[in-house]
Amino acid sequence: MRTSDASPARPSPARQRLLQAATELFYNEGIHSVGVDRIIETAGVTRATMYKQFDGKEGLVLAYLQGEDQGLRGLFAQAAEASDDPAVLLDLVVTGISDDIRDRHTRGCPFINAAAEYPAEGPVRDLIADHREWFRRTLEQLAAGAGLSAPGEVAASLVLLRDAALVGGYLDGQDRVAPAFARTARDVIAAHRG
Repeated sequence: MRTSDASPARPSPARQRLLQAATELFYNEGIHSVGVDRIIETAGVTRATMYKQFDGKEGLVLAYLQGEDQGLRGLFAQAAEASDDPAVLLDLVVTGISDDIRDRHTRGCPFINAAAEYPAEGPVRDLIADHREWFRRTLEQLAAGAGLSAPGEVAASLVLLRDAALVGGYLDGQDRVAPAFARTARDVIAAHRG
């Protein structure tokens, strides 16, 4: 049996427009406050196209959050392309998160925002939990690889700092909060160096 070496199919332009519209509207206005009709209108597609591409609004919400997850994973991948030294990677990740707070996620954390709108267990909360576990575990692995003491504590602190910085950036301004995040994150890392 031959394995296919073809690249995965590109998403259709209609799917991309729907996801782009949903991402902008969900992040800027909230998930529950944005109806499917508004997303369809913004994306310039038909209702039938929407339901052909996504399993209703929840399917679109899940795709939006998966895109956010992939974005953060991409930040880690970019850092890994620049260096394979875990200590350098940690610093690159801190810089990347700081830049993200300042430039992209200016209205808080999309996962915290979504969790506030989906308090009950279900697919959305499962995706959020999986994302947060991946983030925490990856930071812990980097901290351990860098020889830091108590890598689990370092990871927990960095997750907490990122959460606080994303919310704080929205409330107090990214230019004030992003440098404070980077400085505090680096202090946490320095405090755990052998």
